[in-house]
Parts: sequence; structure tokens; C-alpha cells
Amino acid sequence: MSSSALLAAMAIVVLCSGIVQGYLTPLLPALGPRLHLSSVGQNNIFLLSQLAFAVLTPLLSRLGDLYGHRKLLRIALGMVAGGSLLMAAWPSAATLAVGVLLQGALVGFFPLLVGILRSRAPERNRHGISLLVGVLLIAIGVGGLVAGVLSERHPAAGLWTAVPVAVLALVVGLLLPDSDVRNGGRFHFGSATLLTTGLVALVLVLAQGAAWGWASMPTSGLALVAAVALAAWVAVERRAVHPLVSVRMLRNRRLAVISGYTFCAAFGSIGFLGANALFLGASPSETGFGMGLGPQAIATVSLGMVIAGFAGSALTPRLARRAGDRAVLAAGSLLAALGFLGMVGCHGTLPAYLGCALVVGLATGMFESIGRTLSAEAVDEHQTALAVGINELALSLGAAIGAAAIGAFFAAHVVPGTEHLTLSGYLWSWSCCALVAMVGTALALHFRGPRSGAAELAPQPVKRTPGTKLA
Repeated sequence: MSSSALLAAMAIVVLCSGIVQGYLTPLLPALGPRLHLSSVGQNNIFLLSQLAFAVLTPLLSRLGDLYGHRKLLRIALGMVAGGSLLMAAWPSAATLAVGVLLQGALVGFFPLLVGILRSRAPERNRHGISLLVGVLLIAIGVGGLVAGVLSERHPAAGLWTAVPVAVLALVVGLLLPDSDVRNGGRFHFGSATLLTTGLVALVLVLAQGAAWGWASMPTSGLALVAAVALAAWVAVERRAVHPLVSVRMLRNRRLAVISGYTFCAAFGSIGFLGANALFLGASPSETGFGMGLGPQAIATVSLGMVIAGFAGSALTPRLARRAGDRAVLAAGSLLAALGFLGMVGCHGTLPAYLGCALVVGLATGMFESIGRTLSAEAVDEHQTALAVGINELALSLGAAIGAAAIGAFFAAHVVPGTEHLTLSGYLWSWSCCALVAMVGTALALHFRGPRSGAAELAPQPVKRTPGTKLA
């Protein structure tokens, strides 16, 4: 398979990932009452999705590095297709819960695809990742619009949005070649259990802490479980002959900087997406702020943001060649910070606010592209999927913690006796997102790559002996 055909096939797989991530959000408000799902039940559907993402990201990535990226990609595609079909053919609260858990396997797509790409077409690595990130962002926006159109007369009809593209992606997955690198060892089930327990507890704390109360017994208890389980996992990993995620790998300075940067960039750029829709839909006559937009207009704004993200992703390889990786890293998070600071001062008119939102969208495409690219290049080839998986996990946790922090600001700024937020809740949220993005910029300035501004990986990667530092 030629490199162009390889990228085209991978783009279809990533298209499936984006559609699946984007199509359910606009459906649940109308679908929930028909399936007897309360607001809490609808929130729990998203919570299940977050749990699946957190658990499956390191597991699928590590299994791919051990047993073959194509094999695990096919399994993940089968899970996503099966979950999508289950939800569409037999819609109920139970099938939605099972379906989103199965769809969580999409978090393995990117790490596994990058593992194949780096092995089969290393000369297209940077261009390929930027293309795939762009397709992903566009697909998320398109998925929501298509689902909205299909569900205008019957909400359940929108559940079929993901089925045809998931089946197509499954067929394409059967045609993709495998990577030619294998890592010896075996899967460490004890380590996987500890890591899964720690991540599940951590995500529950982040997702439900505001509702339960940050000082409540459930929140404190789960936080303790997360800390103990993750600490035990680190201890087991250090002694394991075949670790699940090598702790030594986590001490890789380049990978650590990139993952921290991704966390900071995702905190606001992705964590604020839900709150962004709330601000756009808020009625100025009722709250004194907001844009008073309807669902279709909000979806159009979201699509505009992902189009800006596509542009940012497409520009990233060219900018890296001219200015260097560190400059692109810093520019991505700095643009996000400027976008949020602009919202603080320019939220009074729709054109000014949209301009700031588009800047954040542009920054999202840049940081998602450069973060995934550099995380793949930070390690030896046989650890590619796991390194990209760690970056994906940093992105998911950054978005989750960002959303939790924004939820805490909102909970603290409600008009007494009503359910309306005050403007100060948004001002604090925008300011916090800008501050964390600036921390990401500081991390970016500490990044040191092996080659400043390298355009592509060499067609024949240099072989390194184990333990050799890449920085």
C-alpha cells in the first residue's frame, strides 16, 4: 500500500472517531426523556464515556505495542462499530450505557494508527499526523450537525449517524498493513488492574466532585483510592520484569514536557467547550449576558471552531519546518491564552466573542497536531503507540480537570434563588483557562528536541540502543 493510500485509509478511521465523538451530544437532551433518562442519567452517559476513555487509552496502546497495532486496531474498530449498532438498533438507557463503553475504544485509534504510520511511512509522519488531526476535528463538528438533521422528527434516528461510517472504518481496518516492529514481553494484568482502579477513581472524582461536594466523604474516599492505587501501580511497575507502562519511559524528559503541555492546552481549549455552548445560548434579557443563540446557530459556531482547528493542524508541519518545534508548541498555547483573555474583555458583542473563539479553535488544531507528533518522536519505534497513548491520556485528563474546575467556578457563582449563572463565573473560568494555557507556554519553552524544526522523520530511522536519551 502506497503512503498516500495508507493516509487515506487512516483518514477514514479517524473520520469514524470524530463522528462518534460528535454525534451523541446534541441528541441526548431530546432523546433522554424518550428513554426515561433524567438530566443526571444523561450526565452519567457522558461519565461512562470518560471512564472508558481513561481506562482503554493505556491498555489498547500497550497491547498494540506488544501484539501488533493492526490487530488491536481491528478489535477497537469492532468494539466501536458494535456499540454504535447496538445503540441505534435497540435504543434504551441500558444499550446507551453499554454502547458508549464500547465506543470508548476509539481512544486507541490514534496511538495505533501512529504506530503503523511511523513504521510503514516514517517520511510522512508529521504531515500524516497533522492531516489526521484536521480530519478528526472536522468530523466532530460534522457528526453533531448530521445527527441534528437526522433527529429533527425523531430523536432516535440520529443514533444511526455513526453506524455506516463505523462499518466503513471496520472494513478499511481489514486492509491496513501492520507495523513491522514488535516489543517482547507479556501483558501485566496486576499492573493493569491497579492502573484501571486508579484512573476510574480519579475520573469519578473529577466528574462528580462538584456535584458531591469537594470535601464530601465520597469525593475524599475516591481521591484516596485513586492516590493509593496509582502509587501502588508505580511501585509494581518499578519491580515488574514486563511493566505495563515503563516508569523509566515516564521519566523521558521530552515525553514528560509534551504530556504536561498537552494537559495544560486541553484544560481550557477542550474543557471549556460545554461552557462555551452555555454562554452562546444564554439569553441577555434573562441573565444580562450571553448571545441568545439557538441550537443550530451554536452548532454552526462549533463547526467554525473545528474548521479553524483544521487550518491550525494543516499549518503545523510547515510552521515547524520554518520556526522549529518549540516555537510551534509555545505559539499553540499562547494563542489559546490570548483567545481566553480576549473573551474576558470582548464578550459583549457576538463578532468579538466569535473572533476569540476562532482563535481558541486555531490553537486547538495546533496543539493537538504538534503534541501527538512529538510524543511519537520522543521514544523508540516499538514504544510509539504507548507514547501517543500517554499523550492522549494527558489530553483527556486535562479536559476533564478543566471541565471540573469550570464547573466549580459556575457552582460558586449562581444567582441566589435561581439557576442562572452570574457573569463572574464565566470571567473566572476564562481567566483560569488563560492562566493554565500560559503554564503550557512555559513548558513549551523548556522543550528540547533532537533536531530543531525537523520536518519529517528520516525514511530509515536511526536505531538506538536501549536506555539512550533522546533529548
